[in-house]
Amino acid sequence: MSLLGNLLLVFTAGLVTALATGIGALPFFVIGEVSDRLQVALWGLASGIMVSASLFGLVMEGMAEADGRTDIYLMVGGLVTGAVLVVVADRIISDHEFDPGTYEEADFRKLVLILGILTVHSFPEGVAVGVSFAELNLAGGIEFGPFIVPVLAIFMTVAISIHNVPEGLAISIPLRSMGVPNWRMVWWAVFSSLPQPIGAVLAFAFVRVAREFLPAGFGFAAGAMIFLVVSEFIPEALEHGTELAGRGYRELTVGLTVGVSVMVPLVAV
Repeated sequence: MSLLGNLLLVFTAGLVTALATGIGALPFFVIGEVSDRLQVALWGLASGIMVSASLFGLVMEGMAEADGRTDIYLMVGGLVTGAVLVVVADRIISDHEFDPGTYEEADFRKLVLILGILTVHSFPEGVAVGVSFAELNLAGGIEFGPFIVPVLAIFMTVAISIHNVPEGLAISIPLRSMGVPNWRMVWWAVFSSLPQPIGAVLAFAFVRVAREFLPAGFGFAAGAMIFLVVSEFIPEALEHGTELAGRGYRELTVGLTVGVSVMVPLVAV
């Protein structure tokens, strides 16, 4: 099979994982008005999903890819860099003049920050898909038309697709609170994962280099997501809970617990 055909297959696998993110927005097609109590719980749910995906998914994957002290340093450096990215992005967005249109200016800035960080975070997942195709068309795989697809590649594509569904939900929660229309939420959820097919193709084409830097990439994504949760998601939840009994801490805790409980079995597979 030609190089172009191989790249097209890898791109398609990455695109499948990206499209799966849009599924997470579908529940909001049947949910009506969201009360403050439910919004706090949903923000907690999003936080639990993000932190679980970061700690038990990305960080563990980075540790698995690490081979020696240098790789550990790369991953730690990636974690710190990811957190710094959120701070820098927040400052840039705060100093920039936007034309938010139908959104309040503050909400629009938050929308840009959240979508930007989540879009960046999805790139290493695409890299993971691309690396899993490293043995494409070599012995030991499963025949798929003219291709011999590695079992690892099939597993990784399915696993990340499943993983992306609750991430789509997590992305849709803040968008819903900002009044974004349903189909636009689906689009933004998919948009946040569009770097995955790009990352998959690049990683497949330069698999040796990509594998060397995977610990840093996973750490970068995890650091950005965790800091985003701490600096944006949880404060937003508590802001919605100011009028509730207990200031929303109970609802936030329930949401966090459910998010972690749902996500850990997926990322620990």
